[in-house]
Amino acid sequence: MITIDEKGIRAKASMIICLMFFEGFFILSNADFDYQTALTKSIIFLEAQRSGKLPANHRPSWRGDSAMEDGKLANVDLVGGYYDAGDNVKYGYPLAFTITTLSWAAIAYRSEIQAAGEYKKLRDSILWGTDYLLKASDQSNVLYVQVGDPVKDHECWMRPENMKTPRTVLKIDAQTPGTEIVAETSAAMASASIVFQHIDPSYALRLIDRAEKLFKFANIHKGSYDGECPFYCSNSGYNDELLWAATWLYKATGSSSYMDYIQDEAVSASVSEFSWDLKYAGAQIILSDYYFKGNKELVHFKEQADSFVCSVIPESPYHQIYITPGGLIHMRDGANSQYVTSAAFLFSAYSDILAKHKQNVACGDKQISPPQLMAFAKKQIDYLLGNNPRGMSYMVGFGSKWPKQAHHRGSSVPKLDLQAEVNCPMSFVYWYNTNSDNPNELTGAIVGGPDKHDFFEDKRSNSAMTEPTTYINSLAIGVLAKLAKLHATS
Repeated sequence: MITIDEKGIRAKASMIICLMFFEGFFILSNADFDYQTALTKSIIFLEAQRSGKLPANHRPSWRGDSAMEDGKLANVDLVGGYYDAGDNVKYGYPLAFTITTLSWAAIAYRSEIQAAGEYKKLRDSILWGTDYLLKASDQSNVLYVQVGDPVKDHECWMRPENMKTPRTVLKIDAQTPGTEIVAETSAAMASASIVFQHIDPSYALRLIDRAEKLFKFANIHKGSYDGECPFYCSNSGYNDELLWAATWLYKATGSSSYMDYIQDEAVSASVSEFSWDLKYAGAQIILSDYYFKGNKELVHFKEQADSFVCSVIPESPYHQIYITPGGLIHMRDGANSQYVTSAAFLFSAYSDILAKHKQNVACGDKQISPPQLMAFAKKQIDYLLGNNPRGMSYMVGFGSKWPKQAHHRGSSVPKLDLQAEVNCPMSFVYWYNTNSDNPNELTGAIVGGPDKHDFFEDKRSNSAMTEPTTYINSLAIGVLAKLAKLHATS
C-alpha cells in the first residue's frame, strides 16, 4: 500500500486517500466525493424519465413532451408518469416502488435534502408519480398498470417524443387481480402522503384515502401478478407487498387496524435483498423503530432486520452476499446497481434508527455498530461514484470518467423533427449498433454497473451494464443527501 503522505503530499484533514493496486488499477480508500452534486444530478435523471406534458422548466433540455394520448385506447387519461429505464413502456410496478422509496428518502432525510437545496425538486419528482398513480387508480377496484406494448417497443429504438409503437393498456381488477402491484401502489400513496401532509394537507388526504382503498382491494382480491412478465415478474409473491403497504399505512395514519394486521395477519421472512420485487427488509427496518419505541410484540421484525444486516455486511459470520474484489455488492448481472443502492439506503436508515436508540446489531459474536453500517453504505455509494478498480463513475455526467453509451433511447437518439418518419428496423442501425457516444447526456443516471469481477463494458448493447432505472436512483438519493451533510460538516 502506498499512501499519499509517502509521496510528500498532504491530503485534506477530512480525507485520507490511499492507493491500493488491484489488477492494474487502483482504489481510492476512504475517499470523499461531491455528494451534493451527485444528489442534484440523481434528481435530474428522474426528470429525464418523465412521460407526458413536461413543465416549462424541465431538465434536461433535450427531452420533450411524449405519449400525450396514453390511455386513449381504454378511454382513460393515463398521460404522465415515468418510463422506468431505457425503453418507452410505463410499468406501474417499478414506478410505484420508485415513488415509495423517493418518499422514504424525503421523510428520513428531509433536513439533509433541504440543506442541499433539493427538497422542492425531490417533492416535485414524487408529485409527478403520485399524480399519475391517482389517475391510474381512479376507478374502484381497478388499477391501470402498464401503457405500451413491450414486445413492439423492444423492436424499435426510438426516442419517446417520436415513438409510433402501440400504447396498449393493461389493467387489473377483481377478476384479474394483482396483489403485488396494488399493494405497492398503496405503499406509494401512503408514504407520499407523509411528504405532503404539511405542505398540501388536502392532497395528502387524497393520497391516504386512495392508499386505504387500494390496500383493501389488494387484501380482499388476492392473486399474484404476472402481467408485466418477462420484464417485471413477481418472483417473491405478494406477502411482502402487503406487509410493506400496511407498514406505510400505519406510519401515515397511526391507525391501530394496520398494526393489528402487521402483528396478526402479515407474513414476514428473513431476506438478504431489498428490491422492487422483495420488500420485507424495508418494512422490517421501519417496524424496528416502533419496537425500540416500546412495541415489544414487533421483536421478530427487529430480529429479521438484524438478519438482513448480518447476511450482507462482510464482517458478519453469517455473511451471504457476494462482494466483488473491489468491494461492491453483486447479486445479479442485470441492473446490479439496484442492489447496491438499496442495501446502502437500508443500512443508512437502520444506522440512524439504531443510533437514536443506542443499539447495535448482533451477528453471532460480532457487534455491528451504527457507524459500521454507515461506513458500509458509504463504501457502496463511493464505489458507484468512482472509488473502484476501474477508477470510473457509474453515474453519467459525474466525475471525469463515466459511461458514454447508456442503454437509453432518449439519450442515444438525437433530437428529431416531431413529424420525422420512423423506420424501426433501421433505428437500430442508426442509433443502437454504433460505437459512438450518446448525443444527449443522461445526467445523473446510475447505470447497471460492473460484473462480479469488477469488469465493465461501456456498450449500449450491453443493457445489463449500461441501462439505468428510476429505482436505482431513488434508492441512492437519501444516502447521497446524508453523505453530503456529513461531508459538509466534517
